[in-house]
Amino acid sequence: MRVIFAGTPEFAAKALEALIQSEHEVVMVLSQPDRPAGRGRKLKESAVKALAKQHNIPVYTPLSLRVEKGGEETAEVLTKMQEAKADVLVVAAYGLIVPQFVLDIPSGVLPQKFPTLKAVNIHGSLLPEWRGAAPIARAIERGDKETGITLMQMDAGLDTGPMLMKRSVEITPEDTAGDLTETLSRLGAEMLIEYLRNPEAYPPISQPEGATYASKLSKAEGKIDWTASADKIADKVRAFNPVPGCFCACGDEVLKIWMAFAEPGKKTGETPGTVIESSAKGILVACGDSTVLRITRLQRPGGKQLDVRDFITGHAFSKGEVLK
Repeated sequence: MRVIFAGTPEFAAKALEALIQSEHEVVMVLSQPDRPAGRGRKLKESAVKALAKQHNIPVYTPLSLRVEKGGEETAEVLTKMQEAKADVLVVAAYGLIVPQFVLDIPSGVLPQKFPTLKAVNIHGSLLPEWRGAAPIARAIERGDKETGITLMQMDAGLDTGPMLMKRSVEITPEDTAGDLTETLSRLGAEMLIEYLRNPEAYPPISQPEGATYASKLSKAEGKIDWTASADKIADKVRAFNPVPGCFCACGDEVLKIWMAFAEPGKKTGETPGTVIESSAKGILVACGDSTVLRITRLQRPGGKQLDVRDFITGHAFSKGEVLK
């Protein structure tokens, strides 16, 4: 098939790589514009754009796919899409709204049998759970035991289209959002190639009722509420790793917390936020419901992420110290 691909981060790049290595032809790529990154805030191209350039695939980065917003640049991109004569548009973590008239540009996966099936999305959840921007992180934050990938037929709604394929994976107590994103990116790429090889075997199925929504993560949400239970805090720490990160105040410093675990069976009468113990095995902190959290990876302002053994050599915690 002739494929137009739209995606931005590494999650999407895995699927693009699989398409490039397959029998299909990627005729055009869409990605988000270069963004400032790192301490120097220099412009950096997306993982998808970089990969497309490596393989000499035409890549376009409009600010919008609506002409009234993107102007001449968007009009040119839409013309290029029409000229590409693609069979299907594949979308994975693109980050821009794709209007219905754009979804209708390809000729279709199976135009005789499913005339509206022209765009396929790789979504990082088991739909209808976690529609929206941050499905992987929100699943971890809520304490879900499994998630997965859903391939779906795109429509103008927010992840509301019919499902094509769905596969699940376990969420382990050690999985961060970064770990799980890597796992799901590989699964999504495999599923996409399997689907395109024989789309007739996976007819569209309407999503059931009971949708939940995964809003975008904000930095402010990362502030740790020590009155929450230890397991809830641990889930949030993993969900916000690697971005935007969880944090708390320790005196005049803001510490980032990158890994933590609830201590099963351990109870305390200390006020939430109070340091109970500090050792190379972890910093034990009192939490809500008399529960205890073990912090195992931290970061000081301007410093590197460190395992607790290395961290406490330069920043010891005192028993009774209170984290805010």
